[in-house]
Amino acid sequence: MSSDPAPSSPAPGAPRPSLLDSPDIVRFLPFAAFLVIGALGAKAFAGAEYWMYAAKTIVAGAMLWVWRGKISEMRWSFSLAGVAVGLAIAVLWIGLEGRVPTLGRLWDLAREWTGGPKAPQAKPPEAWNPVAFFSANAALGWAFVVVRVLGRSLVVPAMEEVFYRSLVYRYIVNPRFETVALGTFRAGAFAGSSLLFGLSHTEHWFSAIVCGAAYQALVVRKGRLGDAMLAHAVTNLAISAYAIGTGRWEFS
Repeated sequence: MSSDPAPSSPAPGAPRPSLLDSPDIVRFLPFAAFLVIGALGAKAFAGAEYWMYAAKTIVAGAMLWVWRGKISEMRWSFSLAGVAVGLAIAVLWIGLEGRVPTLGRLWDLAREWTGGPKAPQAKPPEAWNPVAFFSANAALGWAFVVVRVLGRSLVVPAMEEVFYRSLVYRYIVNPRFETVALGTFRAGAFAGSSLLFGLSHTEHWFSAIVCGAAYQALVVRKGRLGDAMLAHAVTNLAISAYAIGTGRWEFS
């Protein structure tokens, strides 16, 4: 009967491995920092959401850059499949806007159906529109638009694909996720990671579930992360272009 060898101890005098050397930590922290900075600072003062978006984009982007050598799969790849999937998801996302109830609305309806009190009609969230907010300083307003577009098209695709498609998906397959090839398909992990991605987008949960599944399918088919990063970037860039070009800032 064989057993796995016990992990070797560091040589005497050798530095102990840092927590930041952990492969799961370097894939999780940029995502966590992005969420925490946005959540803690978005309502700190009038217009804080614009400053905090810039801050969390810079912090998460810097983390990914510093740790790029530790995240070997974080490499952009160009493919027609990636472009096509990205554009298809953008069309779906825009087309389903307002047609599928948000998770909050579904929860209110479920309470009503089970005999609970009727929930008051929720006020729609204000559109993210720095051009209108900083109308007295157009240059500053458009600077925040540029930061938003760059953040959504470069930082967010790398950050979220590393977290959801590389870490979460493979961790569900095996907690020793680095031993799992990116092209590995497991139905439970596929469904679980896609559902988690969808539920994290409460306003567009259904589109996000389809989106997560499409990006994960690219990773499995190609055996690499870069095509999903590309698709994610194309989706976000196309939605941003639509928002700016039509004045539909709710898509920004």
